[in-house]
Order: sequence, then C-alpha cells, then structure tokens
Amino acid sequence: MRKTKLFMDTVVDIQVVIRETESIEEAESKMDRAFEAFRKVEQACSRFSPESELMNACRIAEDSVWISPFLYEPLKFALEIAKLTDGEFDPTIGKTMEEQGYNRHYLTGKFNENLAADSVTYRDIILDEQSHTLNLNKPLVVDLGAVAKGFAIDLAANELKDFKGFIVNAGGDLFAGGVDPNGLPWKIGIQHPEKKDQLIEEIEIINEAICTSGSYERRNAKVPGMHHIINPKTKHSPNDWVSSSVVAPFAMMADAFSTAAFLLGSEKGKELIENAGLKGIFITSELQIVRVGGI
Repeated sequence: MRKTKLFMDTVVDIQVVIRETESIEEAESKMDRAFEAFRKVEQACSRFSPESELMNACRIAEDSVWISPFLYEPLKFALEIAKLTDGEFDPTIGKTMEEQGYNRHYLTGKFNENLAADSVTYRDIILDEQSHTLNLNKPLVVDLGAVAKGFAIDLAANELKDFKGFIVNAGGDLFAGGVDPNGLPWKIGIQHPEKKDQLIEEIEIINEAICTSGSYERRNAKVPGMHHIINPKTKHSPNDWVSSSVVAPFAMMADAFSTAAFLLGSEKGKELIENAGLKGIFITSELQIVRVGGI
C-alpha cells in the first residue's frame, strides 16, 4: 500500500508491505499517524511560518520558554552536531538563509524577515533538559532544515515499525524498515547530480536511513556559485561535493551528518563520517564517487 502527501515543501511518500493477517483499515490508520508526525514537526519547527512554535520562541530573547518535544529534540540534536563540528554546522544560520533569499513559504508564497543580532552562534542557544526550556542570549533565527525532516521521518517510521516492511521517503531522504514486497533488502537509488531522471548509484539497506545533501537542487538565483547549503562562518557555499549521502541508524542522524559532511568538505567531511562509524557516498564536481565507512 502506498500514500503520498505534501509536508515541509516536500512530497512525503509512504509505502508499506502488508501481511495477510493485517487489514487495510489497520494499515491506513498507521499510515495516517505517520503522516501526522510530519504535520506536528512542521508546525513546531518551520522557519517559514511566523506562527510556528520555533518562530514564536525566536522572538523571545533572554528569557526561558518551554518548548514541546517536537521542537526540543531536533534542536538538541542540531546543537550537538554544531558542537561536534565546532560551528561549521550551526542552526543559527537562519538569518543568513533569509538574506540569501531562502525565506519564502512554499504554501503561502509570503516572504519572512526576522530580527536577529549581527553576530550569533549556536552558543547563544541554551537548552535546559530539566525544565525543557529554550533561552536565547540574543535575537536570532534558528534553522532546523538539516534535522527536522529527519526527525519527522523517524517519528513516522516508529508508527510503521510493526509492518513486515515499509519506506518513509521525504524527497529522497528516507528510512527503510524491514524488507521489500519480495522479502529482499530495499534497493535505494541516489540521484545523478546532473541528470535528474537518472541514478548514479544504488545501495541496499534494511532498517537504516539514508539522507542526501546536494548542491544541485536549490541553487541561489541571485549569487552564482551559491546554493542552500551555506557555511555559517564564511557565509559562502562549499563546493568540494555536489552530493553527500549518509547512511545511519536513524534519519535525523543521516540528515544532519550529510549536511555537516557537505559543509566540512572532502577531508574533514570523510573524517567526520568515519569517526561517527557511519557510511557515506560522496560525489565530486567531476562526478567521481567517494565511498566512506565500508559501503
């Protein structure tokens, strides 16, 4: 059974393998709960909706704000990756993204401009585990684009875990649970960076996530050479890779590490993936494929 819906400016495709003992009604109910996870995460984490939980919290500096688990967990993970990469990956990149033209809501078409201090880093975000609160040292705009979709995929996958097999695919970032309809590992294709209708590589996975960060999807219309993956320190787009795919036990990890590896470039990016014990497939601008982690 297969269903598709639109969330987070992405077509979310869910496919499940149903056993003979399972009813269609039961399968549909679980798939609906999986899609509901995307709705909740989008409502909590969207940088493009002024009324989202994230943007309401961003308007309150120097005071503690309670935040829901749908915002707390991805923000906490983003801060951990920021610390791990010494700020090369940084969720306070939001204002820079707005200034580069990545501030238009995909449904309403409205442009957002928010207040932020001139100099901010992830160290200006303080989370309190006990009280589940967020405190910002300065006005800033948080961007959770590299973790929120992965987090939603993981929540959806949890709703589908009892199926013999399933895939939650959000625009190519996905978690593949169990086995495919033929009882085999899921075969996943990686898009060719220059030929959208072709694959450049295929891998087989079971109970793993794969997420890809690519420079070919959202090019900056104003600045040649720039795309939506921006280094928060230099405010430029790195171009060692054109595509960075990471395989991890869960999607939020694959999502964040694929972006972080892209930002860090060829040597540091590979080192990051190896040290984390993950697997990666990277593609250079000359379309050379670089494999890391025994994949």
